[in-house]
Amino acid sequence: MGIFDKFKKKEIKAEAEKGEERSKKTVYPKFLYSEQELDEYEKFIESQFGEFESVLHEIYSPDIHLDILIIPPNEKSNYYKLITMGAGAYKMNVPAELQQYQFERAEFMIFLPPDWDIKSSDGKFYWPIKELKSTARLPINCNTWLGLGHTVSSDAENTPYDESTKFCSMLLLNGLNQDFEKMNLEISGLGKINFYQLFPLYEDELKYKHENGLDALCELFDDDDLSPVLNIKRKKQLQKIKRES
Repeated sequence: MGIFDKFKKKEIKAEAEKGEERSKKTVYPKFLYSEQELDEYEKFIESQFGEFESVLHEIYSPDIHLDILIIPPNEKSNYYKLITMGAGAYKMNVPAELQQYQFERAEFMIFLPPDWDIKSSDGKFYWPIKELKSTARLPINCNTWLGLGHTVSSDAENTPYDESTKFCSMLLLNGLNQDFEKMNLEISGLGKINFYQLFPLYEDELKYKHENGLDALCELFDDDDLSPVLNIKRKKQLQKIKRES
């Protein structure tokens, strides 16, 4: 399923975010974790990755309040772990025939190399964070849902995220902890929270996935290429795709 983004714990004052003027009135997000749910969520993330040292706090929150937890590189997992906190407060519009699997709630994550300039607002470094945010809000903006194997493109034309890369789409894979095990969380009174890893694709890989399915695409990748840590220098699978054609 390919979907492109058409839309680019408490009281939050709306103000300018990245230079865009906002209203000064007080805004109340419609979908929020309770204090108890936030506490359970934070403890779970720490159990999977260790303590998070910083949070990218959202300034303007018209629907969910979407923060990003940042766990820095360490001896066990030498890469940045960026994980959304707030997306799962919204119950996605999952088809009736799939509701028995509890796919309605999700949080999203992306892993970045240890030398990534995590604090930079330069597009060269910021695009993974931007896509993490836009992916988390897509189910709300489009009244849909996201799950394993779905793809989220930059736009209808699959424009590269930045001039520094040719990646143009995100494939959703199962979220993994620092032991590379699937993450499972049940929040009391709320239910299951699914975690999805954002794995960037080139346009030819996206097309191949649409035509042949997730399993066929994954078979083209070497184990190193399927690492959950973003590899900005990852080679395209174009030659393999051409041989399969």
